[in-house]
Amino acid sequence: MDELFKELERFKDLTGTFTPVDIAMVLFLGFCLSMVIAWVYRNTHRGMGYSQSYVHTLIIMGTVVSLIMLIIGSNIARAFALVGALSIIRFRNAMKETRDVGFIFLVMAIGMAVGTRFYMLAIFASAALSAMLIMLDKLDLFAPLARERILRVQLPVDSNPEQSLAKILDKHLYKWTLLSLETIRAGILQQAIYSVELRKGTEPGIFLDDIRKVNDNNKVSLVLGERQVDI
Repeated sequence: MDELFKELERFKDLTGTFTPVDIAMVLFLGFCLSMVIAWVYRNTHRGMGYSQSYVHTLIIMGTVVSLIMLIIGSNIARAFALVGALSIIRFRNAMKETRDVGFIFLVMAIGMAVGTRFYMLAIFASAALSAMLIMLDKLDLFAPLARERILRVQLPVDSNPEQSLAKILDKHLYKWTLLSLETIRAGILQQAIYSVELRKGTEPGIFLDDIRKVNDNNKVSLVLGERQVDI
């Protein structure tokens, strides 16, 4: 019986290592600062690839990392055990934008600072980095100098795109490059795809109207977004 009591004494609850205030502070601050980073991501995101699920993941990750760092503390054995446990996780979703990877590292860093109870460091870093990200977005720093667009033009299969469109392209475009030329609609039409850069002051609507006058009023489209487009 004495041996049984000795074995039971070995199973100790280490929760008392942290006070309830410590636990609540870490979880609350980790959640709030992750919310700030998520808000910055939403308000600085551009394009059509926005995902609410990804933003929720940022918040969850920041809060969970805070808790993990609180659990690890300065215990090397726990740190190695955590590495072994997390090594079985496989992330199969590819990031749509490299910028998204930066936000993941950001919330992880904030979570690590909160979990190790560097509260002021976490708060200051969140505020400073959020301000820098908003500044990069508002000032549109390092934007590409050339505003290239994708132009798709459908023409009769027996026409020559270079001859038919040359005058119009010279009039409205600073430069252009033919990317592909293929037949469509069972060979009835051909589609030319250009990478183009509009001249300053060019109205896209007038540009498209001029093209329709020489392509027998077939479909023509100009992609005005600045994101990468699959052709």
